[in-house]
Amino acid sequence: MYSITYNGENGETYGIVAARRPSVPTPEIRVAEIEIPGMDGVLIENEESYGPITIPVEFNFLGNEGDWMETYRKAKRWLRGSGELKLGDDPDYFYKVYYCKITSVERTSRRLGNFTAEFTCHPYAFLQDGKQEYDYQEVLENPYMMSKPTYVIRGSGSCTLTVNGETMKATVNQNIWIDTERMIAYNAEKTNQSSLLSGNYAGLRLKEGENTITITPGFDLKVIPNWRAL
Repeated sequence: MYSITYNGENGETYGIVAARRPSVPTPEIRVAEIEIPGMDGVLIENEESYGPITIPVEFNFLGNEGDWMETYRKAKRWLRGSGELKLGDDPDYFYKVYYCKITSVERTSRRLGNFTAEFTCHPYAFLQDGKQEYDYQEVLENPYMMSKPTYVIRGSGSCTLTVNGETMKATVNQNIWIDTERMIAYNAEKTNQSSLLSGNYAGLRLKEGENTITITPGFDLKVIPNWRAL
């Protein structure tokens, strides 16, 4: 049996197990080929971004003869919506799932069934440890690929956050979260605070290797690094 966890729940809880380890595809980089009349070959415009990936998982499940369909309904409830997918032999990473769909189902006996679920995911695998808050001095070295962190600033008044020479000015009313992945800011109550910022979200990304981060004195700064790898 191979373990699959989705949104914090293991399929074995419902009597549902993966038939085998799924094959995780390599994401394709987005590249535009531009043909110029009279020029050999093409010009390449690299967008430095990747398309989504689809991870197909074949599941087996066992149900009592009279409630086979009920077990299958549990499977559909378990796999609905977006969320986080974890593979049993790669526990330090997870995949961000946009959506999951079941593409086929078969009843192979009175009690046994199988189905295939396709998880459409963000191209990167994310580190579990990257979801935590760190003191900003702990994330100056990024050993992974470029990441899009969330900055958590606590304090009151106007401050300037500087990352690798790029600045973001913010008016902070006790706390503010600056989410560079979704390009939005909010407070502890999840109220939108984007109007209190001026600057470029993209400039706050953590590049591979060494980074520099500073904050106006008197403010507390934590970072959720969202470390990731292909």
